[in-house]
Amino acid sequence: MKLKHHISVFEHQKLRIGEEGFEQKHLDALLKLNEYHEGSYFEPISKGIQFKQYVGIIQVDGLTIEIHPKADKDDSDDAWRDVLLSMLQKCGRLKAQTAGAANVNRKNLNLLEVYFELYLQEVNGLIRRGLIKQYRKETSNVKALKGKLEFAGNVRKNLVHKERFYTTHQVYDRNHLLHQVLYCALDIVEQFTRGTRLYDSVSRTTLNFPMVNRKRITAQQLDSISLNRKSSSYSYAIELARLIILNYSPDISSGKEKMLSLLFDMNVLWEEYVLKMLQNECEGSDIQVTGQDSMPFWGGNSLRPDIVLKKGNETYVIDTKWKRPGRSSASVSDLRQMYTYCRFWNAKKAMLLYPGDPNDNEFKEFLTDDYALRNDDPEAIKHECKMGFVSVLKEAELDLKIAEKVLLTLELEDTIS
Repeated sequence: MKLKHHISVFEHQKLRIGEEGFEQKHLDALLKLNEYHEGSYFEPISKGIQFKQYVGIIQVDGLTIEIHPKADKDDSDDAWRDVLLSMLQKCGRLKAQTAGAANVNRKNLNLLEVYFELYLQEVNGLIRRGLIKQYRKETSNVKALKGKLEFAGNVRKNLVHKERFYTTHQVYDRNHLLHQVLYCALDIVEQFTRGTRLYDSVSRTTLNFPMVNRKRITAQQLDSISLNRKSSSYSYAIELARLIILNYSPDISSGKEKMLSLLFDMNVLWEEYVLKMLQNECEGSDIQVTGQDSMPFWGGNSLRPDIVLKKGNETYVIDTKWKRPGRSSASVSDLRQMYTYCRFWNAKKAMLLYPGDPNDNEFKEFLTDDYALRNDDPEAIKHECKMGFVSVLKEAELDLKIAEKVLLTLELEDTIS
């Protein structure tokens, strides 16, 4: 596929028909994609769409739309263009040693190309090491009786050829589900790299890949995959293949060409990034950092704060928010949520963490009388909360010291030992 147009936008930006090669057929395809995902990706507007907090890339009908994150509308656009790839890399969604991930600062780097190149490297690595064989069941005609004889099928297929047997038997070869999944993703990559620098590499990889049955892979089949010691080396290749297959939409496009979307929720990615950086910073210290710690709340419901830090008998809770508040105070619902976290985790402090320039906000006590059990004895405890801000960027690049800033904002910077 030869790309005719390339549009670069930011989250929450609007895009209308007639802007930068955006046509009605593209709008129709994106609205169908949005409907398929229950309206999560865009907000329909007059003759266009407004993007939400999902960032990444969409390719459809000769058009590539790259959606970049941007925490502050007043920041420079150029400073935020490479943030997504860097965040994906730090969160472990891109291996750092790959050629694409190693060049995350290259201008006009296509996110799809990065994942395609990574996938091709993984598959080529498996081919070089030798693709594994597995047992599978096959029902077909054989010249010697083995396995289970299918009587009805044998009568139907071998009425003339008495020397054949129609049986269900085991076969030990490379034509199994793992390779069918990898080949299905290879086929998708080939469709979306025609006319690009990766097409020759895709063609060579496909040529070296063994002949397998071409099947339409479903989410249920992907969920059924279970790797063992023999197939553990397939883990990352299958993960990438799953990402490619599940984001491929052959029936949504308005034209003959297919659609592939690779979108990430910045709320989730921001939480993952802060968690990973805190875990790396506190490794080897007396601060324990956990993510999505769960506690029963009511009936079958549970509470699950984003990040919980524990130091000795003291607990701290962080709830990450990618979207900045529209006013100087947090919403009442967010404050109630933080108070609930404090009560259930006996947390000393809780913080709503936003991206942005640091300020001099101080912790304020919740005006309640609360108690916690210390050695089976009730002890008065004061819960405090504040809105914290940390800069995501430093000199137009992702700030890799963000964990130190978070601990400083949480007033834990001098406690790492």
